[in-house]
Amino acid sequence: MTIAPEGRKLLRLEVRNAETPIERKPPWIRTRARTGPQYTELKALVRSGGLHTVCEEAGCPNIYECWEDREATFLIGGEQCTRRCDFCQIDTGRPAALDRDEPRRVAESVAAMGLRYSTVTGVTRDDLDDGGAWLYAETVRQIHARNPGTGVELLIPDFNSDDAQLGEVFGAVPEVLAHNLETVPRIFKRIRPGFRYRRSLEVLTKARAAGLVTKSNLILGMGETPDEVVAALRELHEAGCEIVTITQYLRPSKRHHPVERWVRPEEFVEHAEVAEQIGFAGVMAGPLVRSSYRAGRLYAQTIAHRGERLSPQLAHLAAEPAAAQEARSLLARG
Repeated sequence: MTIAPEGRKLLRLEVRNAETPIERKPPWIRTRARTGPQYTELKALVRSGGLHTVCEEAGCPNIYECWEDREATFLIGGEQCTRRCDFCQIDTGRPAALDRDEPRRVAESVAAMGLRYSTVTGVTRDDLDDGGAWLYAETVRQIHARNPGTGVELLIPDFNSDDAQLGEVFGAVPEVLAHNLETVPRIFKRIRPGFRYRRSLEVLTKARAAGLVTKSNLILGMGETPDEVVAALRELHEAGCEIVTITQYLRPSKRHHPVERWVRPEEFVEHAEVAEQIGFAGVMAGPLVRSSYRAGRLYAQTIAHRGERLSPQLAHLAAEPAAAQEARSLLARG
């Protein structure tokens, strides 16, 4: 294999990655398809309206549970990212022109689906003068204007920690501002060559200083050690991060970074307990947990931890049921 699916020549790193066969998943990496009335209704709405969500298009294993809670994730900015991370399935290349109508369409999709909480993420757009800051901010503004009872979590790239670009995004006031650290310092450059570890921490610090609820994610199984995970958790918290999700790396294809190890649910529980002891307001850890998984519940936990009250429109988030993919839940089910 010398050509990537998007038509470009494979990088030397990708050729080296492809020498390692796709790993067989352990028995605890599984999910159960439990469809209920909310999921069934949402599925019909998406199909009839021709709507697009990351949940469906990325084949997320948690779609049944999240859609039952009327939560979904949208990808903005196109299908091409200007940076390449060795774990990410999004293609790298020259993005299409900015679609300025996309924020309105996403807001209409949120309304059509009757979502209670929406997560918006997107590609890095270093090709744009503002790095795509307007697009991210405008999507939040449009969702809030069209859906005043819906929470918005915004998962952003680092915008090179540019104060003007971050200020544009922060000014849209999403319920949660997320920027994912993803891995530990020792292997960060290898895994995320277009990003910088300290710069990512700086983005979270600036978001917290702006008064926003802050969130990040760590992916396990890419070569880190348990002690390095704990150290990264401490640095995240010191940087001002309030919510953390901890997940297992699942390799998208042979050209991506090989899985170094399969982390058992027991270790996820240990990391969750450490994160809680460190002082994170919201923690979700498990093999199939993803950064947007049960996002509304984590936001509600964080507001309570702050000693604040949820707005009346979002009070329903505090009543969300237990998370099936949380490591503690997996162990309880045996």
